[in-house]
Amino acid sequence: MGISGLLLDVAGATYNERSQQRIWALASRLRSSESPLSVEEVVPGVNNLLVVFDPLAIHPEAVRAHLLEAWHTSQPDEEIGREISIPVTYGGDVGEDLPSLAESAGLSVAQYVQRHSDALYTVTSLGAMPGFCYMAGLPGELAAPRRSVPRQRLAAGAVVVGGALAGVMPCTAPSGWHALGHTELALFDVNRSTPCLLAPGDRVRFVPKGIVTAASYTSRIY
Repeated sequence: MGISGLLLDVAGATYNERSQQRIWALASRLRSSESPLSVEEVVPGVNNLLVVFDPLAIHPEAVRAHLLEAWHTSQPDEEIGREISIPVTYGGDVGEDLPSLAESAGLSVAQYVQRHSDALYTVTSLGAMPGFCYMAGLPGELAAPRRSVPRQRLAAGAVVVGGALAGVMPCTAPSGWHALGHTELALFDVNRSTPCLLAPGDRVRFVPKGIVTAASYTSRIY
């Protein structure tokens, strides 16, 4: 990753939670004051880990050798974070992709919402923008390639899916993810003591408040 970064990539064809737990453990180990390797930044991803270092202070091969050794001796960090519920109004103007995604999956809108909200998601990592979380746990039949033409503007609070992952937009921004609905919960607030609502290891459940249909009425499904 350039002259000052190495990517430890253990990703396979599908997400592996055990590998992710080892990634978190290794990231914590590299950040600790006891680590023999002085690095500038450690960024966990989805089954991968980016390590940024000063190539004038340490040779990349030394970093590579240490990373491989540390990976093979790392133990999974099985400590589960908080479980957080995110209330969602599915469909509507902010969830305009819901009908087409349901049709592509061979499901009714109500069935799609049920399967999306029945799943338990794991926050694997944060990135792309402040507070954006990559969540594993999306049922396989709901996975969909990202949009070929990204939207120039997707509203903050949009509940989205992209590939095999789920997420929530922390701010209004361009996005190629598909929009299913909207939440009023703020994923990022600079005025909070901890600006990011979610952290790696947290578990997330999406709780349906209702479905806004094309006929513009809300069907309550509490």
